[in-house]
Amino acid sequence: VQLQASGGGLAQVGGSLRLSCAASGGTLRSYVMAWFRQAPGKEREFIAVISRGGSGTAYTDSVKGRFTISRADAKNTVYLQMNALKPEDTAVYYCAAGSMAWSASQNDYMYYYWGQGTQVTVSS
Repeated sequence: VQLQASGGGLAQVGGSLRLSCAASGGTLRSYVMAWFRQAPGKEREFIAVISRGGSGTAYTDSVKGRFTISRADAKNTVYLQMNALKPEDTAVYYCAAGSMAWSASQNDYMYYYWGQGTQVTVSS
């Protein structure tokens, strides 16, 4: 499965962006899907995850209430809607696919397919 992340760019504080992660070479239906991000000089961090079928979601505390992860399996695509953006949201955002227990779904080492990353820059 190849993942292609898109939708990043430059946004102002308080603005919104929607990231997309499109898959090819396979179906996302079978996978838990997640978004991670990495800011310059920092380690990659978990942002959001969605279960197979979309019935379960989880977020890191810093984005709760601002970001929403969703999936459209018919389109083989996962989304991350980002609202009320802050300068500290500036990072490269990566989508990932894997198959693991829900309790382990926030660990990046559990994912075996990764997108190439899309840059999000929030300016004040």
